[in-house]
Amino acid sequence: MAPLKKLSFLSILQRRRTHFMFTTFLALFSLLILRNSSITPKSLTSITYSTSPSVSSATFHLLSATNYISSLSSINTNHENTHDQNGSILVDPPGPTKYGSQFANNFTSVQRNTGEKDRRFDKTKKDSCDIFDGKWVLDDSDPIYSPGSCPFLDYTFNCFNNGRSDLGYLSYKWQPNGCDIPRFDGRKMLDMLRGKRMVFVGDSLNRNMWQSLICSLRMSLVDKKRMVEVSQVRKFRTEGFYSFKVKDYNCTIEFIRSPFLVQEWKVPSIKGGAKRREMLRLDLIQATTSKYHDADFLIFNTGHWWTHHKTRNGKNFFLEGNFVHSELNVTEAYTKALKTWAKWVDKNVNKKKTQVFFAGYSASHFRGGQWNSGGNCDGETEPIRNDTHLAPYPWMMKILESMISEMKTPVVYLNITKMTGYRKDAHPSIYRQPGTRRRHGMIQDCSHWCLPGVPDSWNHLLYASLFMSSQSSIRTQ
Repeated sequence: MAPLKKLSFLSILQRRRTHFMFTTFLALFSLLILRNSSITPKSLTSITYSTSPSVSSATFHLLSATNYISSLSSINTNHENTHDQNGSILVDPPGPTKYGSQFANNFTSVQRNTGEKDRRFDKTKKDSCDIFDGKWVLDDSDPIYSPGSCPFLDYTFNCFNNGRSDLGYLSYKWQPNGCDIPRFDGRKMLDMLRGKRMVFVGDSLNRNMWQSLICSLRMSLVDKKRMVEVSQVRKFRTEGFYSFKVKDYNCTIEFIRSPFLVQEWKVPSIKGGAKRREMLRLDLIQATTSKYHDADFLIFNTGHWWTHHKTRNGKNFFLEGNFVHSELNVTEAYTKALKTWAKWVDKNVNKKKTQVFFAGYSASHFRGGQWNSGGNCDGETEPIRNDTHLAPYPWMMKILESMISEMKTPVVYLNITKMTGYRKDAHPSIYRQPGTRRRHGMIQDCSHWCLPGVPDSWNHLLYASLFMSSQSSIRTQ
């Protein structure tokens, strides 16, 4: 029996020796791989930013450095009339500042993040990524809120309730070229808004975006009744002021109507009589600024009203002080108005408290004419695929980019122009009210957007911007 015991012992020893050699080999092999790899523990747990050559020079100068925005936000563990009197659809630093222009990259570009997939910032193609430059791709996930589910939508945006049955326009998501953006998380966004005010100021496209955000955040609440209207609906309609409060987070999300940002004015009619004619005071910001100048987040926009007949015509419509311009080109008038807005922001907005955004021009898709000349967009079921079919970049946005680049206040530019340019399929068109049926000569809405729909992606990018700043804040704490 002794020889058997000795053989068993040697066998065990040999097996342990083999196991030890194999383990040692694996360890050395792993060290060799890590030594020759660009992956480091830090790269697995952090998001880094860099200057992107793909970001336009104008955008590059728009925003401030990360340390500025980090101090502003962190994550803790009436409806406006839709037509004017004519029946028109109303769509509605000294030099580079000390805050610097690097902030543009923090909000429009993102570098490699090889780990923590829940953050969804995964560089796949390039060293940096402009989140506003991309394409619409098919997506089989459900929208953030179901069609017809949100009780706070204007009926003019509620295409599903108004009879639109082709819902293919909801099957697309915005995909930046070269990276993924974080999934929209309503609870995380509410954490970022806790105890704060977010105010949208502008025309009815901004109201489109505001209502989209209200509905998106509402879906994240277990008790939907905890989101309440701050004022009576009648007051909203008459004053152009809308506000909802989320009680459990003590935050408000508001909209203030200001389609030109500068003051709409009325003076006695040239022909006399009691009727007063409308004008635009280019040198005076709209009086409602006292309601929002100290908000924590301000999202401005203006654009579509500058394309209407009176503004394009420019005859006896623009006013500076007591001087009435007998004729003024709309480009010059728009520039004067934006300069008035920019000066007001630089003088009155507290850069240490308030974060300023500006949403770009949202594309319209009238074919065969304009709103009042037979223009239509119904029957469109797919986005534009070919970039050559997109409309030219709006002249207004070039002026805006130049103006923001010269401001002392850092402004986050939400450049939604190109992404909306593709989406000819997602407008209300004939579905502007319940029970609509197409009839010859009817006015179609090819400027606003169905909800749920395209504006949900604008808020997705707004969330991504806030999320990036929050992550930066956490890393610098």
